[in-house]
Amino acid sequence: MNQNRNAFWNGVRDGIPIALGYFAVAFSLGIVAKKAGLNPVQGFLSSFLNHASAGEYAEFTVIMADAPYFEMAFVILITNMRYLLMSCALSQKFHPGTSIVHRFFTGFGITDEIFGISIARAGVLNPYYNYGAMAIALPGWSMGTALGIVAGNVLPASAVSALSVALYGMFIAIIVPASKNKKAVGGVVLAGFAASFAVSEISLFDRMSDSMKISLLTVAIAGIAAALFPVKDKDEEETEESPDIVK
Repeated sequence: MNQNRNAFWNGVRDGIPIALGYFAVAFSLGIVAKKAGLNPVQGFLSSFLNHASAGEYAEFTVIMADAPYFEMAFVILITNMRYLLMSCALSQKFHPGTSIVHRFFTGFGITDEIFGISIARAGVLNPYYNYGAMAIALPGWSMGTALGIVAGNVLPASAVSALSVALYGMFIAIIVPASKNKKAVGGVVLAGFAASFAVSEISLFDRMSDSMKISLLTVAIAGIAAALFPVKDKDEEETEESPDIVK
């Protein structure tokens, strides 16, 4: 019980900068929601159930176009497809005995940033860590959208943009230590930057959604990295350290 409590509050602590960044981004997103005709309660529920700026923007665009629900569901599925990959990767961090209930709720709360801080933790991941991060980050995202609908035009665009920089700073804080500890990770990060830039400049990919681009690049780069720099199992490491052991 104490272990779960500590994991939860560690998640809350690490989720504070995420919540601050989310609030700023969602505040500006609330302006779009207002144009789509949503009230603050609807905006809050929309953000609480859909934790992606691109996904929500696509959702509000479909609403403004008066498109059917099926089209809205399909657009959001494609836009948020990268979270399927994140869920698969994060499931490998849990203890094998982790229940399907914990896996379901942590999957529900996966965002780019929560995935980043979760996957960066050493050792087995306690789902209560994710719950702590979700408990502070998701209300920040939802409240930002609701308040953006109410008073989205009060703050200048420059102030909203400045507040959102916190998210980029948090990502840098996640990838820099891991890149310094393992050269392979640093190489993969640089390769990801280069590939993302290249794809953004190639007209062939212009009609593809950002989420689809991220999903394809993630699979391709992660697959190549896994083939070139495989992570050894504990049994393999012990065998290398003790070559006299015969299997």
